[in-house]
Amino acid sequence: MSAVAPAGQLDRNSAEALAAGRPLDAFAVLGPHGEGTDRIVRVFVPGADGVEVVGREDGRPLGALAPGLASGLFEGPVTPGGAYLLRIQWPGALQETEDPYAFGPALGDLDLHLFNEGRHFELAEALGANVVSMDGIEGVRFAVWAPNAQRVAVIGDFNSWDRRRHPMRLRPSAGVWEIFIPRLGAGTRYKFDILGPDGGRVPDKADPVAQQAELAPGTASIVAAPAAALRWNDEEWMAGRADRQSSASPISIYEVHAGSWMRQKTGAGAAERPLWDFLAERLIPYVKEMGFTHLELLPVTEHPFGGSWGYQPLGLFAPAAIYGPPESFARFVDAAHRAGIGVLLDWVPAHFPTDPHGLARFDGTALYEHLDPREGYHHDWNTYIYNFGRREVQGFLIASALHWLERFHVDGLRVDAVASMLYRDYSRPADAWIPNVYGGRENLEAIGFLRHLNAVVGERCPGAIVVAEESTAWPGVTAPLPEGLGFSFKWNMGWMHDTLQYIEHEPIYRAYHHDKMTFGLVYAFSERFVLPISHDEVVHGKGSLIGKMPGDRWQRFANLRAYFGFMWAHPGKKLLFMGCEIAQEREWNHDTEIDWHLLDDGAHAGVQRLVRDLNHLYAAEPALHETDGDPAGFSWIVGDDRANSVYAFFRTSGEAAPLLVVCNMTPVPRHAYRIGVPKGGRWREVANTDSRFYGGSDLGNDGSVTAIDTPSHGQSHSVQLTLPPLATVILRSED
Repeated sequence: MSAVAPAGQLDRNSAEALAAGRPLDAFAVLGPHGEGTDRIVRVFVPGADGVEVVGREDGRPLGALAPGLASGLFEGPVTPGGAYLLRIQWPGALQETEDPYAFGPALGDLDLHLFNEGRHFELAEALGANVVSMDGIEGVRFAVWAPNAQRVAVIGDFNSWDRRRHPMRLRPSAGVWEIFIPRLGAGTRYKFDILGPDGGRVPDKADPVAQQAELAPGTASIVAAPAAALRWNDEEWMAGRADRQSSASPISIYEVHAGSWMRQKTGAGAAERPLWDFLAERLIPYVKEMGFTHLELLPVTEHPFGGSWGYQPLGLFAPAAIYGPPESFARFVDAAHRAGIGVLLDWVPAHFPTDPHGLARFDGTALYEHLDPREGYHHDWNTYIYNFGRREVQGFLIASALHWLERFHVDGLRVDAVASMLYRDYSRPADAWIPNVYGGRENLEAIGFLRHLNAVVGERCPGAIVVAEESTAWPGVTAPLPEGLGFSFKWNMGWMHDTLQYIEHEPIYRAYHHDKMTFGLVYAFSERFVLPISHDEVVHGKGSLIGKMPGDRWQRFANLRAYFGFMWAHPGKKLLFMGCEIAQEREWNHDTEIDWHLLDDGAHAGVQRLVRDLNHLYAAEPALHETDGDPAGFSWIVGDDRANSVYAFFRTSGEAAPLLVVCNMTPVPRHAYRIGVPKGGRWREVANTDSRFYGGSDLGNDGSVTAIDTPSHGQSHSVQLTLPPLATVILRSED
């Protein structure tokens, strides 16, 4: 005769599934079940000696749970009543807490619907780990998208990383798993334990929507403090941001790798201070004094390998732990805004690394990426490509963009590797890519994603900008939606390549490459451009910017100064990578800081002074920035003097004083060089890169010249100029 099982006892198969961490609807077997006198409570706490159930309000005993059919399983009837607590006796400790399996669904149906549609733009408030209150109890709600998983559990310090302890509830309509664990808070470390569709366990996964991450080499996610914990004092900046970032505004960007701009000195307390707080004290005043209007940060999203400089990120919602917690990054942005400096972030939605704790094969399937390597794998970078055609993935990426723009008040995003997104055959042989539905090479899903991104940012983030790093001739990158892609600006990679190739030639050969400096004006107004001298030009064996300059030491510095003068006078917003402004001699190394000691040398200090003065001139002269996107604001006056390697052009803007820009790209001074101008009177020299203050020979025009009524170059008047060697001069009409 078989024994009768105690009332409410869990069957052996289910008990063993709990004990082994096998697939099981945990909420169907754990927690409270039944009503009235039939009410039972069942908990699974491996390692506990016993469990008692007590009233939450008065602590009165409601029942002692008996051991079940698996070690760690406790179950039994309890006195009817309201909310209860579990009093768990551990070896040497007593824990009193609410039962996670006594709480109902943690996410609302609207959250799940919006996520399914790819339109949950506050995704970090729903998925991931959030400090919330349920039924009046504080705790953390965990939620993760893993639609193909058989089982998902959250693991962390709070459960000794035991994958059996906290299996989650599946919300099948969205493929989202969730659980609310009471009495947890910010700072808790956690990951997800996942069984794939074949029942195999995938590597423990960091949270794709984590808002904070563990410091490397750790790979756990961390429960972040709520957004309400961030304090902002930048109302004035945010209200006027749109005017500061328009196509008619001066935008001069200082590109920075946060970890190698300047290192904190060692000493008491230095290691405990977040890098962002140090940079707020040192970097922001420097940028302001140098006249830059914006900082652009190489990716600060969490990334597992520092040598990627952030361009292989895994945590698209989490500031990189190595630089400090989220609160410190918010303080940095706030300090920049109070100083009148905008903050742009490099943001990488094109691909992600294959690290096992990351997004790769997240639930045992190709969830975020394409399965077919012809669509889903970048051979150049050993990374996976996002599946832009999947609504949930589009929503995930757009929510990441908004997270930085809205939660951290960032002023814009520079979208990395746009060209690789637009073309299915990007950097692929003919047999290694799949055409689109029309047989073409365009990635229609990525195009749709980029348009969706720019539409949402334009609607939700007034004044914010989105900049494309796009290196092809794709038409309409900055054209309005829906015909164009809707970006605010585009990096002018063609201008950068052409002009750097030109300036690397010895001056005697420049006559044969004259068009390298003029060709950019053929298309300069087809898009809203940023002229980038970025980190890409001073890494991977390319040397430094000053190292590209030919000639002896004096000529190299003169070349660089002349090039900067040409760049700042050329139509287009400006971007310069850190260290270039002091003519750093060596190639950038992310493991060491900029060679600030070079400023003890007059030549290096002179280049820095020139960049500062060019920035201030650029902001002060409407003709240099208001018509960056208008061909009416630019005209060549001398574009064909190959023999002398001289270039001259006008920059104009409405009623503002016109500017004459003249570049002599040889070391030979030119005296009495006649150039036509549209009006007589005095033309004052407002910039001369050959000035002694910059380390030059101080040849010039004694501060000004007077135009005479001798026609030249199709103009009614002309001036005779002294053109210094390897120099750019800028003159402004004073009459």
